[in-house]
Amino acid sequence: FKNIRIMFLLYILLLVAAVSWLAKARTTDWDKPLSVVVYSINGDGSEVSQQYIDKLEKEDFDSIEIFFSEQAIRYRLPLKNPVDVAFAGQIQEQPPLPPRNPSTLSIMFWSLQLRYWVWSIDDYPYQEDITIFVRYFDPETTPTVAHSLGLQKGLIGIVNAFSRKDMKQENNFVIAHELLHTVGAIDKYDPATNKPIYPIGYAEPDKEPLYPQQYAEIMAGRIPVTENKIKQPSKLKQVILGKETAQEINWLARPD
Repeated sequence: FKNIRIMFLLYILLLVAAVSWLAKARTTDWDKPLSVVVYSINGDGSEVSQQYIDKLEKEDFDSIEIFFSEQAIRYRLPLKNPVDVAFAGQIQEQPPLPPRNPSTLSIMFWSLQLRYWVWSIDDYPYQEDITIFVRYFDPETTPTVAHSLGLQKGLIGIVNAFSRKDMKQENNFVIAHELLHTVGAIDKYDPATNKPIYPIGYAEPDKEPLYPQQYAEIMAGRIPVTENKIKQPSKLKQVILGKETAQEINWLARPD
């Protein structure tokens, strides 16, 4: 019985790996727009967050599509609109959160649990490539939120955002950042300081003088103002998708 159980588990893991590989290949060939579906979740259960969610519409996420379209032009991508974002409304369930003391086994189990949860609650009527869940929090009572996540295995994003109108574009920046994680982009900042890593984390690494930078690199997340000072972009208009990120998501060929 134990051997049968182990074989069954190995079969499930092999199946998940195969599905993940096929999904990765499909979402990085860029032969058609990626379908991205956004769900909203009341992260703190507050009335403030609920009122904000009740007013959300598809148009609130349009700046994400515009950002990807503008960046695609820079890299001469054949697709005019590489990302198509749909808003699927609110769900009541909270996603399973990652383990507090992660190990390889616990992360693997959580990843499987998360994918099962998405499968069980995702009722969007059309086939999507990437699913993003945005958990909204009232910034007055929750001034800082947990780190957002974007998983290439499963093509799932969990974004922790703020339920305030003037922070909508900042929220969209975080969504775009995590969306890029799902298609293979990696972070380009020092997690100890949040400072962008030079040169891959700079939007204009060849600029003279180097400081101040005008834009943030999307996967670095901050604008270097001086060598020791950074600021967070407030909207996607202040963000660029850098060459290293373009290579990671297959928008630009790597040099030989």
